[in-house]
Amino acid sequence: MKKLALTLLLSISTFTLFSEVHTVQMLNAGKEGMMVFEPAVITIKKGDTVKFIATDMLHNSSSVDGMIPDGAEAWVGGMSQDVEVTLSKEGVYVYQCTPHNMMAMVGVIKVESSSNIDAIKLKAESYKKTFLMNQERLDNYLSQI
Repeated sequence: MKKLALTLLLSISTFTLFSEVHTVQMLNAGKEGMMVFEPAVITIKKGDTVKFIATDMLHNSSSVDGMIPDGAEAWVGGMSQDVEVTLSKEGVYVYQCTPHNMMAMVGVIKVESSSNIDAIKLKAESYKKTFLMNQERLDNYLSQI
């Protein structure tokens, strides 16, 4: 029993030691224009955490329905609040700032593999019709994957 407990403890500690926290800022203005996440495109490892920082107020981070890997957990951060999301499924995730969706305030996270990229690009065709500005932004981000 002690060996089992020790093995479990070491497994959890090892997982924690090798996972990283990546920071993404929610900004009114950044390198790529108005209403952006910075960095907007990141690649991380399975089990890593992304911490969205409410650098400027009146933003949130929310996964986009149908634009995350099958079986992955969706998230919705509070307005003007930092939120941490640990991603445990491989694939491409698209997220948005809900109130600034029409300005294409979106970002992309690749967790190790891009196995669902074709499904994401297909869904992006209809999703980007909700953008009133920056219509090419999501395509540009997805092309970096």
